Amino acid sequence: MVEDPSYSAESIQVLEGLSAIRKRPAMYIGSVDQRGLHHLIHEVVDNSIDEAMAGYCKAIDVVLEDDGSATITDDGRGIPVDVHPKYKRPAVEIVLTTLHSGGKFEHKTYRVSGGLHGVGLSVVNALSSELEVLVKRNGKAWGQRYERGAPVADLRALGPAEGTGTTIKFQPDPEVFETVEFDYETVSHRLRELAFLNAGLTITVADRRTGKEEAFQYVGGIAEYVKWINKNKTPLHPEPITLTKQGNGVQVDVAMQYTEAYAESIYSFVNNIGTVEGGTHLTGFKAGQARAMNNYAREMKFLKNGESLEGDDVREGLTAVLSVKIPDPQFEGQTKTKLGNSEVKGLVDSLVYEQLYAYLLEHPKEADICVQKAILASQAREAARKARELTRRKGLLDGLSLPGKLADCQERDPAKAELFIVEGISAGGSTKMGRNRAFQAILPLRGKVLNTERARLDQVLKNEAIRTLITTIGTGIADEFDATQARYHRIIIAADADVDGQHIRTLLLTFFYRYMKPLIDIGYIHIAQPPLFRVKKGKVSRWAYSDRERDAHIDELGENCVVQRFKGLGEMNPEELWESTLDPARRVLKLVTIEDAALAEQMFTTLMGEIVEDRRNFIMEHAKEVVNLDV
Repeated sequence: MVEDPSYSAESIQVLEGLSAIRKRPAMYIGSVDQRGLHHLIHEVVDNSIDEAMAGYCKAIDVVLEDDGSATITDDGRGIPVDVHPKYKRPAVEIVLTTLHSGGKFEHKTYRVSGGLHGVGLSVVNALSSELEVLVKRNGKAWGQRYERGAPVADLRALGPAEGTGTTIKFQPDPEVFETVEFDYETVSHRLRELAFLNAGLTITVADRRTGKEEAFQYVGGIAEYVKWINKNKTPLHPEPITLTKQGNGVQVDVAMQYTEAYAESIYSFVNNIGTVEGGTHLTGFKAGQARAMNNYAREMKFLKNGESLEGDDVREGLTAVLSVKIPDPQFEGQTKTKLGNSEVKGLVDSLVYEQLYAYLLEHPKEADICVQKAILASQAREAARKARELTRRKGLLDGLSLPGKLADCQERDPAKAELFIVEGISAGGSTKMGRNRAFQAILPLRGKVLNTERARLDQVLKNEAIRTLITTIGTGIADEFDATQARYHRIIIAADADVDGQHIRTLLLTFFYRYMKPLIDIGYIHIAQPPLFRVKKGKVSRWAYSDRERDAHIDELGENCVVQRFKGLGEMNPEELWESTLDPARRVLKLVTIEDAALAEQMFTTLMGEIVEDRRNFIMEHAKEVVNLDV
């Protein structure tokens, strides 16, 4: 790797002293649960990614060690080790011990970067019981060790070394985190995403605890990302459309591919950060894409004078990845999830319009197929609008009444109200009798829930169970959806543990993911965990949620235990349901989250899509991982 003499201690700026990170860690990493734990790895890796974006790093290695620590190594320039002229300490020590220090506040060192605030390594160091840094620069290796953010000894030269780079090994502090066990899948998913977003960069991840190891390198970058997301879909054209432009220091890259699916899947990034709330870059993409599709449709006489396709129409079945790299991104809020730079909108809009329109003209066969799909989507949207109007009119005639099957709660504050979605008459009856009617509503679903992965909105609205669900929740659907109108801030899917129950749960999760995803994003959707067994001896009883728990309870209570097996909610009496599944003080709920949207997209397509072979392969591959399957 070529040495860069301009990257030295003087490149490091210090904005203010180190705050009490250990006292309020959530201010810096969001939480002290598993999400916050993995944020430590992300912070270290992001520094290596910044080196890659600057053109100095070709490979990053992440190792989850046997002892619970993590080691991240890159072949970048290496953090400067010379003494800072102002602070009289080695630059690497300043970076690791001083909040808001780093080379990212001016664009001499990094033109663009993901770690914008200079808090990364100092926060990781402060929240680690131990941290070791190894830097290779100028033909030498340098090392230093820290404990809970404080250096144990001075930085010292370790001897000659070839190449350049930085290695950070850290042990998360159990005094800070609820758990200090890294999850391999969580780490590998993020590293795969970063490899897609940085074409040609090699990222490896290894788990010394299990022997798992993967290497990610995608020369095709985000075009390969789109193909990976669409792995289980049927594309309408063989290769993704790629659009790219650079100007005024901003780099815009787009990869997009239409499929036979009905849902749109658009993923946007700024400096490798996922902007889940979109922003000006996404607004520009949608505007340019709709303009190009409409102009082509008019030019080819697919549309009559005055007709136009709406944004939802031209995005049906579209998978797209939008990646913007910008020197001074302005994010709305601290979470970096929505871009606010106004100048980016026009840049992305013009790029997408000009290059996509040119592609459509040059590829008339593929263009005609995509436009015809959009026209069918427009017709279905009109049918869905009429269905919604009919539903509203029926509601007015019924005096805006809620579904008759719903046993509503007395609480009118949505933040305090819960909705349990249960399947079947018997389960509905038991939960209605067992609930606390003050704040718990019960909606028994009768009839088959539609597989919304394989249906357009107009078909979705014809399904009675789905219509009942939409009316009960109160948010509306599609372009009328408004999360603030949710009548319950805790919506709980309560399905049996057998095959039918798990299928219903998957159908409902598919519906929420496709049509009410914001409810998942804000943490409203949960899954109830009814017990499989009750182990009883005399007046003492224990609930068991797995075979292992049942056996443990039997060992604890001793001989002559009575074991009761529950196959479904309908088999429990109201008292048992309250005690095990409904009582907030004792029940077990799982919050539905989407940590990796692209992986979730692929998963729903595999499980609920049209391609049977992919589903069969998935089931065979993961069959041994299934827990508590009741056939």
